[in-house]
Amino acid sequence: MKFREDGTFVIVQFSDVEFIGEGDWDPESALLDRLTRETMETIVSIERPDLIVFAGDVTASERSRDPLQSFRDAVAVAVDNRIPWAAVFGNHDSEGDVPRSRMHEEQLKLDDCVASADPPDVSGAGNYVVTIAGDGGEPAAALYFLDSGDYSRLETVGGYDWIHRDQIDWYLSESKRLEVQNGGVPLPALAFFHIPLPEYEEVRRTDAYEGHCSEWVSSPRLNAGFFAAMVERGDVMGTFVGHDHANDYCGTLHGIRLCYGRSTKYVSYVDGERRDAFPTGARVIRLRAGERDFETWIRQRDGTIADGSATRSRGRTEE
Repeated sequence: MKFREDGTFVIVQFSDVEFIGEGDWDPESALLDRLTRETMETIVSIERPDLIVFAGDVTASERSRDPLQSFRDAVAVAVDNRIPWAAVFGNHDSEGDVPRSRMHEEQLKLDDCVASADPPDVSGAGNYVVTIAGDGGEPAAALYFLDSGDYSRLETVGGYDWIHRDQIDWYLSESKRLEVQNGGVPLPALAFFHIPLPEYEEVRRTDAYEGHCSEWVSSPRLNAGFFAAMVERGDVMGTFVGHDHANDYCGTLHGIRLCYGRSTKYVSYVDGERRDAFPTGARVIRLRAGERDFETWIRQRDGTIADGSATRSRGRTEE
């Protein structure tokens, strides 16, 4: 992938599309899938992205009779439109009969997917880095994709899983490798995963954010230190997650912009009923070559930009 001639690169982040793909067997689910596809098509036609990122919970695998087909249906908006795409996995992706490792293998088989096979001896499925080339073909920006897991395996902890130490070590190794290739300067980067870090709660408490915070921050109960690693490296300008359907805010902490996407299938589920407090949609991110900076906004299902969602966020600058 490379920056456009005007120096921009546009990413559309679809969050929590949760495809089921049951067709005539479950008309309600089929309707929701169809409406979600229509939302994605509307946003793609307006934004014309260079990359589509599916930020976890690509499927509602526990409710699907064929999770792999549900995954293929979910990403078909990218495949059918011949747009490069990548996916990370959420907690719902591995609740069914298909492990997330098999789902990652499936995405690698599909057209226009820019993901790569997992590095050896690293936790999870779907840990990889993608670079965006500048005019001369050299890497000008990096996109990190990490598996934030599903649920804690520790009885003493409980709750959601977290990005593990070996994944952090992998990120540090890749970050340093790209820095060397970039003449000793950290390569501007973004990171995508599904479950928000505990630092998202810290941002929420400051009230120094733009967007909705309509439910609690469902982060892991353990802080494994991934945020600290990114701050120390100085390359990641922003992180992008899904998971909490009624949250879509962005706020800056220690030079890194912590962003939710906008839930693409439904905004919230209360007492077993779907209740959209605001329109579904997607987060859009625009990078510029040579700048440690990005712009972001929310594009809604009706094609409009959500009020107050368009922001320009300066990443860490060099001392």
